[in-house]
Amino acid sequence: MDKARIATKRARKNNQAGNGANLGFEEKLWQAADKMRGHMDPGEYKHVALGLVFLKYISDAFEQRRTELAKEKGADPEDRDEYLAENVFWVPKQARWKNLQANAKQPTIGKLLDDAMVAIEKENSSLKGVLPKDYARPTLDKHRLGELIDLIGTIGLGDKDSRSKDILGRVYEYFLSKFASAEGRKGGEFYTPRCVVRLLVEMIEPFKGRVYDPCCGSSGMFVQSEEFIRAHGGRLGDIAIYGQESNPTTWRMAKMNLAIRGIEANLGPQNADTFHNDLHKDLKADFILANPPFNVSDWGGERLRNDVRWKYGVPPIGNANFAWVQHMIHHLAPSGITGFVLANGSMSSNQSGEGEIRKAIIEADLVDCMIALPGQLFYGALIPACLWFLTRNKKNGKFRDRSGQMLFIDARKLGHLVDRTHRDLSDEEIARIASTYHAWRGEKDAGKYADMPGFCKSATLVEIRKHGHVLTPGRYVGAEAVEDDGEPFEEKMKQLTGTLREQQAEAEKLDAAITTNLKALGL
Repeated sequence: MDKARIATKRARKNNQAGNGANLGFEEKLWQAADKMRGHMDPGEYKHVALGLVFLKYISDAFEQRRTELAKEKGADPEDRDEYLAENVFWVPKQARWKNLQANAKQPTIGKLLDDAMVAIEKENSSLKGVLPKDYARPTLDKHRLGELIDLIGTIGLGDKDSRSKDILGRVYEYFLSKFASAEGRKGGEFYTPRCVVRLLVEMIEPFKGRVYDPCCGSSGMFVQSEEFIRAHGGRLGDIAIYGQESNPTTWRMAKMNLAIRGIEANLGPQNADTFHNDLHKDLKADFILANPPFNVSDWGGERLRNDVRWKYGVPPIGNANFAWVQHMIHHLAPSGITGFVLANGSMSSNQSGEGEIRKAIIEADLVDCMIALPGQLFYGALIPACLWFLTRNKKNGKFRDRSGQMLFIDARKLGHLVDRTHRDLSDEEIARIASTYHAWRGEKDAGKYADMPGFCKSATLVEIRKHGHVLTPGRYVGAEAVEDDGEPFEEKMKQLTGTLREQQAEAEKLDAAITTNLKALGL
């Protein structure tokens, strides 16, 4: 294992230790959320709670910097530039947490919070139009709002120690995942499960260059890219981030999510529809990561019949899947790579010309790897999903020439249930998938690749043509090999038959007991 991958493993262990230490705090916030959620929609509460968490964070960071300046000879604790120089937001007096918490029990607290948000945006141009400013609305219970402020006020968020451990980032992620679960299908529009994002990032390894997400949601792809670089000892300034989001509230959430981590990104001056108002028209990205909404039928495709992005075929009006695929191909740099999530149907559908588009993309030798994911990974999305990896240059000099070849990985049997409805991929499973891909690409220190029945298969373009250009991994990886235990078939069959008869006899006894009990109850 190379030094970079060892660094990643150590960083994960540290993050897991930090997560455990702060879980109680996160759960407290969620309990407070439950108190208020009885009086409002989860999506509405999301902005109430996360806005306050954001405000507490920047206020704590400001106060710590203010204390430091008070001890420095000749420093002015009220000099705005002293804070900006340390990547700390300037917080006006009326917006500081102490002032707000002192008035938490007042009926005017909603108005005070709105004014605080306006003042912060005025003093910090990067937050303009981003923060929630509707705490004064009559439908928001001010008593419960005060309780939430008091609860958040008991927790230190913005001190240097907390910032170095990214406590607030984890709180945001915890909340986002919880809200996604509570909101069902709507939640998936702004939150992609962390394990899926991590797998995408570990696969394409965005070390240096331009990173783009055309439907960035809450910016999870960017956060994970930054964490990946940090874990590998790289410099955060080595990547330039570009994104776009059509939902206005989710766009604001993405801006806050990046701001609390000090990540600079170009998400455009406002929310915008990627298909009809591409904010990064001239961008050619080195890395593209995305989780576009599945099977969107009302994407306005009838107005884009002659769009320059449809190089491999005009996508059907009733489904945007291959519009997203071609949009990302259009924005790839000559040696760029993209990894994205799509519904499983994209691998085999022949409806409305989708099969022809997929065939053209395959014949252009753009498909690098396909991964079938386990079910139940996504909040509110029961549709099975897969990962696509496309690249413009399979003759990249750093790796083995993979022209005319594609890697198929069937990960459907991986993952573990974290509750009754949601599944997660472990660190080891993510590493197994990613290392298989890197070995197949012939990367240095990645090990030697070998096909593994039931899990992975390197297929040629000739084989894929035989399967009608269908990209479902299960068609290629075959069945998992069954280990021969040396027991003769006749003996094994006799043993299995005996076990079956014992189970049938036990079932008959249980049926008889149930019948007797029902009769005793007069049923």
